[in-house]
Amino acid sequence: MDAVKLALVGVALLLLGAAAVGVGVLPLQDAVAIGERVWPVLLFVVSVTIVAELAAAAGVFDVVAARLARLARGRTWALWLAVVLLAAVATAFLSLDTTAVLLTPVVIAVARAHGLSPLPFAFTTVWLANTASLVLPVSNLTNLLALHRLEGAHAGTFLALLGPSAAVAIGVSVLLLFLLHRSELTGRFAVSAPPVVADRLQLRVAAVVVLVMMPLLVSGIEPWIPATAAAIVLGVFFAWRSPDALHLSLVPWQLVVFAAGLFLAVGALEALGSRALIVALTGEGDGLVDLWRLSGVGLLAANAVNNLPAYLALESAAASPERLAALLIGVNAGPLITPWASLATLLWHQRLHAVGVEVPWGRYVLLGLLAAPLTVLAAVAPLALRG
Repeated sequence: MDAVKLALVGVALLLLGAAAVGVGVLPLQDAVAIGERVWPVLLFVVSVTIVAELAAAAGVFDVVAARLARLARGRTWALWLAVVLLAAVATAFLSLDTTAVLLTPVVIAVARAHGLSPLPFAFTTVWLANTASLVLPVSNLTNLLALHRLEGAHAGTFLALLGPSAAVAIGVSVLLLFLLHRSELTGRFAVSAPPVVADRLQLRVAAVVVLVMMPLLVSGIEPWIPATAAAIVLGVFFAWRSPDALHLSLVPWQLVVFAAGLFLAVGALEALGSRALIVALTGEGDGLVDLWRLSGVGLLAANAVNNLPAYLALESAAASPERLAALLIGVNAGPLITPWASLATLLWHQRLHAVGVEVPWGRYVLLGLLAAPLTVLAAVAPLALRG
């Protein structure tokens, strides 16, 4: 699904939602409540996307990746582990789309500059974009939507609940990546020259803004506030130094339209009584098997449709913190099989194609059939121990 198709689907969903309100299926007060819940989430998505795009334009990711290559001292495995760390941090604080869209071409360029196969690095960014999106509320749109269902909703609550599962999910995916690509991750490389930075002041300002924003995202302040402030600061600075870098495509308006329409459509389905069907599919217990069942349904739904509608449709089944976490594991770490399971995956593939790296979807699906169930099964286990 490209950006135009995504926007068209979003418009169709908005029209369906408006029709549901018009005929009384979805009460107006419920639609207003959905809007009040959603606008801070969508504003955060827009703002953090602008920050990440402008930081990339300033060369922040290029410089960081080049420095990691120097720190690796010519050891391929060390460079790969550094990319793993960078992908996990970028996903945790700047969202999975940042890793899939902006970090992927950077690490591909680093691999090519040092004469290394780009495939291990390409799969690392897309798998970590999904599995590391369990770390913090700001890592994934689904997490931000789920946060309000947790008592004392803040980043610490979320990390206490899902931190161990996130560590397991990342660990399993990294282990599988190493085993699958171990022959390409041995040996040494000659360190290449660092990238040329056109505007060092711009680079420094962008880096400082990102570094200041990241801890504020988990400080207890609503995430949209520091993200929006950072976007404004960088926007004003770029208007002075590089006005040509400011354009409408910085705003992910297609995703905003799609998400807004989806929220209304799912609200209408819930008003029609979809919860009974959801409970029949997912059960209601908090035991390990019950949690596996819920996360498994989330995994299947995400790969069948997409992780965002899968979460929204199944959210009513998450009646406890453990069940909410199991659902997030299924819809966040599970979308490793089909291309459309996560928008980040489609964007990742587009960026690979743009830089001349071809990953056949057949290979992606086969590896995902191995990785997704193992990752989800293992990541759910800490929840049962917690219970």
